[in-house]
Amino acid sequence: MVFSRLLPQNTRFSALFTSQAMNAVLTAEALVDLLQTYSDLPTKVQRLRDLEHEGDRLSRETLNVLAESFIVPFDREDILELNTHLDDLVDDLEEAGRKLLLFRVEQPVPQALQIAQVALGQARLIAQAMPLMEKLSQGTELARLMTEVRALEDDADRLGDEVQVTLYDDVSDVRGMIDAMRMGEIVGLLEQATDQAQRVAATVESILLKNA
Repeated sequence: MVFSRLLPQNTRFSALFTSQAMNAVLTAEALVDLLQTYSDLPTKVQRLRDLEHEGDRLSRETLNVLAESFIVPFDREDILELNTHLDDLVDDLEEAGRKLLLFRVEQPVPQALQIAQVALGQARLIAQAMPLMEKLSQGTELARLMTEVRALEDDADRLGDEVQVTLYDDVSDVRGMIDAMRMGEIVGLLEQATDQAQRVAATVESILLKNA
């Protein structure tokens, strides 16, 4: 039993990171569904909350495995960073959905759905990549997937800029100003989620460089 704690935990960490990435995919899918069929928000937001709680559980489990492992497959700092960004990705997606309900948004801007779809694409790429963390020798495929994650983040930035350009057009009263500010905050959270996915990619690329 003690000897097993001395062995590199490649398989265990890879499985946990894969579970976190798959949970991010489910969260992004739930948010895309909410934005595509904009109805029954309380039920759909509850689904997002349940997935966020599962993300927190997986994040804690990863930290527990890290704490009990004497030898780890790559730097502890990188494990902590990857764990944080995967968890934050889910948190930002959930918060964007929750604020649509809290702010009583009548109809989100179309770019909100488009950015959520970008985040979904990123999450799916990350979910493909995480099992490969078990064997860092497969670095070429990992690097390719992370490059695609980065490219998608550029799309999210462009969509976010589109929103900023037109967000306050035709706003002529205080209520309209408040609604525009709230929508801007939600779009900001969606962009932040795509940034978290990009940070996952940067962390994986750093791990690959250190273990080349």
